[in-house]
Amino acid sequence: MTQSATANRETMGFQTEVKQLLQLMIHSLYSNREIFLRELVSNASDACDKLRFEALHNDALFENDSDLKIRVAYDAEAKTLTIADNGIGMSRDEVINNLGTIAKSGTREFFSKLSGDQQKDASLIGQFGVGFYSAFIVADKVTVRSRRAGESVAQGVVWESDGGGEFTIEMTEQAARGTSITLHLRDDQGDLLNGHKLRSIIHKYSDHIVQPIVMKKEEWKDGAQVITAEDETVNQASALWARAKNDISEDEYKAFYKHVGHDYEDPLAWSHARVEGRQEYTQLLYIPARAPFDLWDHNARHGIKLYVRRVFIMDDAEQLLPPYLRFVRGIVDSSDLPLNVSREILQESKDIEAIRKGCTGKVLGLLADMAENDKDKFATFWEQFGRVLKEGTGQDFANQEKIAALLRFASTHSDSEEQNVSLADYVARMKEGQDKIYYITAETFNAAKNSPHLEVFRKKGIEVLLLTDRVDEWVVGSVTEFSGKSLVSVAKGGLDLGSLEDEAEKQEQEKQASDHQELIAKIKTSLAERVKSVRVTHRLTDSPACLVADDNDMNANMARMLKAAGQKVPTSLPILEINATHPVVVRLNTEQKHFDDWAAVLFEQALLAEGGQLDDPAGFVKRVNHLMLNMGAA
Repeated sequence: MTQSATANRETMGFQTEVKQLLQLMIHSLYSNREIFLRELVSNASDACDKLRFEALHNDALFENDSDLKIRVAYDAEAKTLTIADNGIGMSRDEVINNLGTIAKSGTREFFSKLSGDQQKDASLIGQFGVGFYSAFIVADKVTVRSRRAGESVAQGVVWESDGGGEFTIEMTEQAARGTSITLHLRDDQGDLLNGHKLRSIIHKYSDHIVQPIVMKKEEWKDGAQVITAEDETVNQASALWARAKNDISEDEYKAFYKHVGHDYEDPLAWSHARVEGRQEYTQLLYIPARAPFDLWDHNARHGIKLYVRRVFIMDDAEQLLPPYLRFVRGIVDSSDLPLNVSREILQESKDIEAIRKGCTGKVLGLLADMAENDKDKFATFWEQFGRVLKEGTGQDFANQEKIAALLRFASTHSDSEEQNVSLADYVARMKEGQDKIYYITAETFNAAKNSPHLEVFRKKGIEVLLLTDRVDEWVVGSVTEFSGKSLVSVAKGGLDLGSLEDEAEKQEQEKQASDHQELIAKIKTSLAERVKSVRVTHRLTDSPACLVADDNDMNANMARMLKAAGQKVPTSLPILEINATHPVVVRLNTEQKHFDDWAAVLFEQALLAEGGQLDDPAGFVKRVNHLMLNMGAA
């Protein structure tokens, strides 16, 4: 940050990311310019909430004025619009940090996600939580005056910028605590210098704000407009969640979501309920339509707002929902928690445990209803948040059955990569006599779809789930059955199709195994350090061989994932299964001179087919070339 000073005024350069954001804000959001007022009013409301919370421990911060409000005023002659609050205010350092830099984790990832699509980028900008900069959509200069509650009147701060890359800051006397933001409007924004226009925007976007939003009262007398000295409240100024559901319109619910979710899009669904009993609390929980840019940032705070008897306590109270529901936005307002509750107390509170259980059940119920009655919306949800929800199978054993019913996967039922098959769908399509749910895990959809392990299943028309998300390995490690049917990997252990195979097939398998005992022993000797055992397979119809993991060993896909993450993986050798009827295996059965090379290539191609990596790629190429040159010499 560059800096120069003249007397009391200093000039500083914006952080690089702020410069980028200002340009994006102006160009991406201009078509929806009215949201600047929503963002500034929302910030003012947060400042009032923070003062009320800090004043719980220090009543002197109110400075004999506990009547918190937000004021909107305009000056048509000066072409200015001012949004002011008597909330917590900011110190000099806070002004510099909050308005000149973006001290937020995931900043680089945020900018990498921007696509140039104005609508998509507008949503990301909102989720990033930088609403102050929206002022530059309509203003060519912004002046901020602020004093932190509890500081002396000499500690007032004036910040000013034209959005061109620099800002000035100077200390001044300010009698009133709080913050006022004055927008010097662009010449083409004159329609905002109109009380009726401003009131309509406030009603549209900010009617739900808890604090009163006041404007000078306007009247018409003898055909002329008269602005009186009297203030009038232009919003409902009540906690929306505390109102009866029947009194809240769909538009009001959506507007409130955009306030708490910092989102420009409507939510997919929401649940509003008052819970009474041992704990009394109100919950208003929303499912967003789009994943935030920092959904996978483990340093980011995710959670919902916590209120106690309508007093704001904290943002991002992650204790109120489990991590796999971190995409949920909304509020919980408790009647029982103490006003001085802290994050540490939340972690140990039995009341919070009950609220968490209730909120979790409500969200899962909301998703189940969506999955049943609005499949298009659920498909949108799954595309955005499916991988996160899958985490819940290993985190929330109490709700594992409910979560399992919501899971969606790709499968061999269609050629589509889309994850739209539920476990219930799979069970409903199971073959007569089938008692297992079959799946395969792989790094990519194509690797799963084209795996040789699927050959016998395709031949018999048995559906197999294709699991390609990294989290799927943990899913199948946690969900071992569904609807009384065991989940079984097609690439692990011995394959038992039970009644799906007739007696003739079983007898033929036993005969093949018996007839090739000598070959099996010879391959095992040749590959002694690379395989646990060798056996004849009935998984394969087209491929000569495949590798499978023993029942108690880690499968190859999981081992690769852990190694890539730098974790130690227990050493375990795979089982080589050979297709006794394949021409390559038939040739191997009669091979004398180059047997070891043939056996090695058989193993290595099976390893490649399942997505593995060769320890010695050059050696593999050399062996293949050698065998190609000696194809006729047995």
